[in-house]
Amino acid sequence: MVLKNKNIIQVTCILYMLFVKSTISAQQPADFVNPIIGTSNYGAAFPGPIAPRGMASISPFNVSGPQNLPLEKDSQWLSNPYVNENTFLTGFSQVNLSGVGCPELGVILLMPTTGEVEIDHLKYGSTYSDEVAKAAYYSVNIDKYKVKGEFTASKRVGVSRFTFPKGQSNVLLNLGVGLTNEEGAMIKVVSNTEIEGMRSVGSFCYNSPEDAYPVYFVAKFSKPAAKFGVWKKPAKYNGVEGQWMGYNGKARMMENTIKTVVGDSIGSYFTYKFDKEETVEVKIGISYVSIENARENLAKEVGNKSFETVYKETYDEWNEELSKIAVEGGSKDDKTIFYTALYHTLIHPNTLNDVNGEYPEIKRSKIGKTGGTRYTVFSLWDTYRNLHQLMSLVYPKQQSDMVKSMIEMYDENGWLPKWELNSTETFTMVGDPASIVIADTYLKGIRDFNVQKAYKAMLKGADQMENNPLRPGLKDYIQKGFLTTDNRGPVSTTQEYNISDYAISLLADALGKKADAKRFKARSFSYRKLFDKNLKLFRPRIANGSWYEPFDPNSGANFEENVGFIEGNAWQYNFMVPHDINGLKKLMGGDKAFSAQLQKIFDSKQFDMANEPDIANPYLFNYVKGEEFKAQENVKRLVREYFQNKPKGLPGNDDTGTMSAWLVYSMMGIYPIVPGEPVYTITTPMFDKVTIKLDSKYYKNDSIVIEKEVNTDGKIKAIQLNGKPLNSFFISHDNLVNGKTLKVIQN
Repeated sequence: MVLKNKNIIQVTCILYMLFVKSTISAQQPADFVNPIIGTSNYGAAFPGPIAPRGMASISPFNVSGPQNLPLEKDSQWLSNPYVNENTFLTGFSQVNLSGVGCPELGVILLMPTTGEVEIDHLKYGSTYSDEVAKAAYYSVNIDKYKVKGEFTASKRVGVSRFTFPKGQSNVLLNLGVGLTNEEGAMIKVVSNTEIEGMRSVGSFCYNSPEDAYPVYFVAKFSKPAAKFGVWKKPAKYNGVEGQWMGYNGKARMMENTIKTVVGDSIGSYFTYKFDKEETVEVKIGISYVSIENARENLAKEVGNKSFETVYKETYDEWNEELSKIAVEGGSKDDKTIFYTALYHTLIHPNTLNDVNGEYPEIKRSKIGKTGGTRYTVFSLWDTYRNLHQLMSLVYPKQQSDMVKSMIEMYDENGWLPKWELNSTETFTMVGDPASIVIADTYLKGIRDFNVQKAYKAMLKGADQMENNPLRPGLKDYIQKGFLTTDNRGPVSTTQEYNISDYAISLLADALGKKADAKRFKARSFSYRKLFDKNLKLFRPRIANGSWYEPFDPNSGANFEENVGFIEGNAWQYNFMVPHDINGLKKLMGGDKAFSAQLQKIFDSKQFDMANEPDIANPYLFNYVKGEEFKAQENVKRLVREYFQNKPKGLPGNDDTGTMSAWLVYSMMGIYPIVPGEPVYTITTPMFDKVTIKLDSKYYKNDSIVIEKEVNTDGKIKAIQLNGKPLNSFFISHDNLVNGKTLKVIQN
């Protein structure tokens, strides 16, 4: 009997293991998404639902109130509506940004409560528990009220479902709280099932406060309220008349009114009396054009669809997008961090236009209309390095529409975008990154846009020396070859202009504009004038051309302000000339000196995985014959160290998907090493097999397969393309997409 029982146990264990294996293999790519990744360590991701490239999104809002110190929105620089460590919830915001460095949006807060209506968010807020976050869905229990909140979203509509206990229940819509520091709102109860209104936003990085703009909404409730109302809490008036104002500084409650209320601290409440457990669904349509468009977005996108239907449709959309890359092998955690990273790259840039095609043009002087998709949220200083290259490879139609959106912005604003947000040009960060993105897109064969107009826009940004918001200090750059200390971040900004000029030279050459190609290529090498051969580092020069003194190469680490560089120091920018690595090697004294200086950055802990200037550094060992194994080792180590299946699983701010794009490429075993140039460098894939589906409109092959053949977990021994030796750690975009199989063979 013992033997028989033992056999039964063994068979049971084998069957269970087979069941688990089949269950894991049956999981769809969307099932591996964990939106909690990046919600700690200043990753600035949020865990709530959003559709691919969605306008509407829902995030739990837990960064308000002393209960959330020290990670509280008014106590420090905080750019996210949700922090995983925090415990006090004050609502669910309906429009949010993912992975940005400045506070913005995080407004239109919905909050379920029970009992008497309380309008002070610090009093009605609650702890929470049992969070569930996945693609297109988020749920949480709100402890204080024993209410369960569930959330999903379509592209322009957020859908909330609250399960209330027996008794009085309320749904609050608070327009006075938000992540933005802009003020002003309007609200109106249309009926006992509908609210409409507007919230002003627009304080991103505290630039252009005069360009604040409205986000409009319409909220529809699945059940009519037994009672409803609006509130307004004005600021306290300290003048003589204040003694006559009994309501001075006090909240005014206006019950069962449909009048329009405007102000800063305003909101509305819907109250229900339930004699048993009940659910209430709230659908909120969003628009940046008008209340009417928000209502139309809601009606046409969601209408009477159930919560489950909206969730399934958005889940299916996510699964379709994420399935463009299929991975085999690797652990469940590997798949989770990979598909979550791909998910993060598909949030921004996001949709700006309404279902009817309307969108606000830049400067908001008129309403434009598109038959395609008008994209917004272009964090280009970040994304020009890898995210748009990923879009061109895997989602070329989206990338084409993004380029078209950039060209439309030039039509509206006179300049290509720099850091555009909801049709507001913030001019945040430095450089001329749109030129790089457009050139890179065209050179990858995506050419269904007006390249001549784009090229004209590039030349304006690159050559207009006066009143140029894209390239401040351009006169010095053209006349001297570099920006001086009279400008902010002169060394790094010079390098940024160099990279843009190189991309323009490549496009000019492709368009047959040989003189321009020669001129811009020559300009792209001017960084050499800032290289100190004694230090083997770049350093700033003052207006007369002398070196800036005193110079500390370490100054600027950890986002410290310094004279020469933007968000970095001399070490972190020492190799940010990706278009001329061979030229840099000569400056440094050859391959051996170049490799030693590169290694020194890692050994001295000057490498910063959390910021863009040096994220290509681990791949640069591929430029030194015999040292390629260091690229393989460093990339693998950095992936394991900084990208994990946990809240702090990003190295820092995701920068609208840039860090996530780095991971996607790194785990596939290729990386777009030169922004603007259609070429990839190769390292070890972290899956046995990666299949990238290709869009037949842009590429002739159905897919490209990247395979890993492992004898031991050692160095790359050989690389084959379609079974033939590649004999290089670099491959052109054309050769990759026109090939069938790229195989990486290890010793």
